[in-house]
Amino acid sequence: MTTLYIIIAIVVVLAVWAMASYNGFITLINRSKEAWSDIDVQLKRRYDLIPNLVNTVKGYATHESSAFEKVTEARSRAMQSGGSLAEKAGAEDALSGTLKSLFAIAEAYPDLKANTNFLELQRELSDTENKIQSARRFYNGNVRDLNTSIQSFPSNVIANFFKFKALEFFELSEGEQAAKQPVEVKF
Repeated sequence: MTTLYIIIAIVVVLAVWAMASYNGFITLINRSKEAWSDIDVQLKRRYDLIPNLVNTVKGYATHESSAFEKVTEARSRAMQSGGSLAEKAGAEDALSGTLKSLFAIAEAYPDLKANTNFLELQRELSDTENKIQSARRFYNGNVRDLNTSIQSFPSNVIANFFKFKALEFFELSEGEQAAKQPVEVKF
């Protein structure tokens, strides 16, 4: 009879552990989704600011139309990139590069650098870039926790049983890693 109680106790302990592990994975997945949503919000904010910034600079630098077209095209590609996380990161890195060229053009126009609308847009974009980096770190931290749980014993038993998959990090591209610089805005 005591053997039966011991077996029942072991089964109950294993069942409680399995439920706790499963719920832990669900929590980590939901936190990762929330963190990705935060990145999307900041990217949308960035996309909304860019046309205003381009139009403000256009008024001063009408002969620089190819740079404006490149920024607009990069913005469209970034907004439409939907494939893998690596593709999304690559499109965002390309957009950051075109924004650098836009700010380089603005550097040549002293009246533009003093324009209050431009200064406010520049400040908003800089703030948005900082928020994107913060959201990226938050997302990557949640993905790290999830991936560690998926790969660690004994929780990997539950992860494999329920087919939980590791998520991708939102990493810097090779070009951005080489530069190791955020979008630089100097005025």
